[in-house]
Amino acid sequence: MADYQYGGTEEENAELRTLEAELIEDPDNFETWEKLVRGAEALEGGINRNSSPQAITTVRNCYDRFLAKFPLLFGYWKKYADLEFSITGTEAAEMVYERGIASISPSVDLWTNYCSFKAETSHDADIIRDLFERGASSVGLDFLAHPFWDKYIEFEERVEAQDKILAILGRIIHIPMHQYARYFERYRQLAQTRPLVELAPAETMAQFRAEIEAASAHAQPGAKAEAEIERDLRLRVDNYHLEVFSKTQTETTKRWTFESEIKRPYFHVTELDESQLTNWKKYLDFEESEGEYSRIQFLYERCLVTCAHYDEFWLRYARWMAAQAGKEEEVRIIYQRASYLYVPIANPTVRLHYAYFEEMSGRADVAKDIHGAILFSLPSHVETIISLANLSRRLGGLGAAIEVYKTQLNSPEVEMATKAALVAEWARLLWKIKGAPEDARKVFQENQQYYLDSRPFWTSYLIFEIEQPTSADTESTQYDRIKQVISDVRSKSTLLPDVVKELVQIYMAYLLERGTKDTAKEYMTLDREVHGPPSVSAWARATPVMPAPADGQLAAVPVVPTPDPAASAAYAYYQQSNGVPTAQV
Repeated sequence: MADYQYGGTEEENAELRTLEAELIEDPDNFETWEKLVRGAEALEGGINRNSSPQAITTVRNCYDRFLAKFPLLFGYWKKYADLEFSITGTEAAEMVYERGIASISPSVDLWTNYCSFKAETSHDADIIRDLFERGASSVGLDFLAHPFWDKYIEFEERVEAQDKILAILGRIIHIPMHQYARYFERYRQLAQTRPLVELAPAETMAQFRAEIEAASAHAQPGAKAEAEIERDLRLRVDNYHLEVFSKTQTETTKRWTFESEIKRPYFHVTELDESQLTNWKKYLDFEESEGEYSRIQFLYERCLVTCAHYDEFWLRYARWMAAQAGKEEEVRIIYQRASYLYVPIANPTVRLHYAYFEEMSGRADVAKDIHGAILFSLPSHVETIISLANLSRRLGGLGAAIEVYKTQLNSPEVEMATKAALVAEWARLLWKIKGAPEDARKVFQENQQYYLDSRPFWTSYLIFEIEQPTSADTESTQYDRIKQVISDVRSKSTLLPDVVKELVQIYMAYLLERGTKDTAKEYMTLDREVHGPPSVSAWARATPVMPAPADGQLAAVPVVPTPDPAASAAYAYYQQSNGVPTAQV
C-alpha cells in the first residue's frame, strides 16, 4: 500500500493511505468509506477527463470497492455514473447504471436517473422506450413511483407520441399509488380526444357495443347511427374508467397507513427502530393476504432494500417463495443474495438455512462449502460447527460427525470456550444418537481437565448425569456420579463463584426432586452454605480456590454474594432441562 501511487499530491496521498489503513482495521466503517470516496474524487482538484491515469484508476477503485461493500446506495451509483460520463462518456456511464440497477432494482430514483440520462444522450426513441419499459417492470408498482412515470410521460410528450401517453396512463390508473388521482384526471381529459379503439381492451369495447346495440333494438325499431353509438360507447367507457378509479382509490387507501409509517424507504447502515420493522411485517402480512403474486414479490423487494441487513426478512421471503409452485431457483437466488451480498457474516443464520436448502435440493457438497465459508470468517461459531457435524452425520453417519468435532477441537483457531461446548455436543451425540452413555461419560471425564473454567462444559456434564434414567438398582450409582460432578466443580474447576453457586443450586433441586430419604441432611447443609448469612455460611468465609474435599464430604464453596433471583434462574434451567415439577429452593 505504501508504494501505491494515488495520483494526487503528497498530502492527498497520505490522507488516502491513512483511510486505507483504517479500513483494514475496521472494514465495516461506513464513515471511513465515505471519506475515502470523497478523498479520491478530490484528487488533483477534482477528477475529470484531463486527470492523470493514476488518479482516475484510484477513484474507480474506491467506488468499485465501496459499492461492492454497500451496493444499495443508489445515490452513489448515480454519482459514479456521472463521474464516468465526465471522464469517458456515455457508454461508461451506462455500464455503471446497469451495475447499479442490477444491485438495487427496486430503486425508483436510480431508474428515473438512468432513464433520464438515456433520454438525454440517445437519439433512438425505441431504445429509450425499451429502457423505460424495463424500469416500469422493476419499479412501476412502487407506491411512490410517480417521478419515474412522470419522466416516462415527459419523454413520450417530447416525441409527440400521444397514443403511447394514453397507454401509459391507462396502465397507471390501475396501480395503487400516492398520486393516483392526478393521473386519472389526465387520462380522462386525454381520452376525450383519442379514438375509441385506444380507450379499452378490444373485447371490452366489443361487449359494450353489443350491449348498446341490443338495448337500442329493444327500445325502438331501426339501428342507431354510428355517431350515436360512439357517443354511448364513450359514455360507457367513461363509466368503466370511473369504476377503475374507484377500485384504485380503495386499494390505495388500504395501503396508505402502512406507507405513511415508512420513515426510511432507502438503505442505510444504521439500524431501524422496532416500529419500522413491525410496520414492514404488518405490510407484508397485508399484501400476502391480498394474494397478488406480483405485488407481494415487489413489496418484498422494496422491504429488503430498507431491511437488507435483517436476516429475518430474507428468511421470510425465501419461505414465502418456497410455498409458490415451481420457484426453487428463485428461492436459491434469494438465499444467495442474502448470503453473498447483504446480511453480515456476523449473522450466519440465513447462510445456514441456505445450506439446508441446498442439502434438500441434493447438493450436499454446496451445503458443506457454505458451512466452510462461515467458519472461514467465524472459526469459533458454535452453531455452525454443530450444524456441520449434524450435516456430516446425516450424510456419513455418527463417525463423520465425531470427526468434525475432533477436527475443530484440534484447530488452533477455535476458542477454548467454543471447544468446551463442542465437547459437550460430542458427548451428547454419543449419548442420544449412539445410545452409549458410558462413552459420553468418558468424553466428559477425559476432557474436564482442559475446561476447568467453562460454564457450558460443567453445566452440560451435570445435566447429562442428572438426565440419566434411574431404577431401584441404579439410583445409588447415579446419585454418586452426580455428587462427584458437583464435588469436581467445587474442588477442581476454576469457575467464577457465582457460577459454582448456580450449579450447586441445580444439584440441590435434584436432591429435592429425586434424592433418597438420606439426602435431606445434605440439602439442608448446602442450603445453609448457599443462602445462610455470613456468620453461618462456610461459602461466604471461603477463599476463591478451595482444597479438595476430605472424607467424601463436599467442600465449602466460595461465593460472591448474589441475590436470590440467581438461584431461581439456576433452578429454572434445571427444570427446563429435566421437565420436573416446581419446587422451592
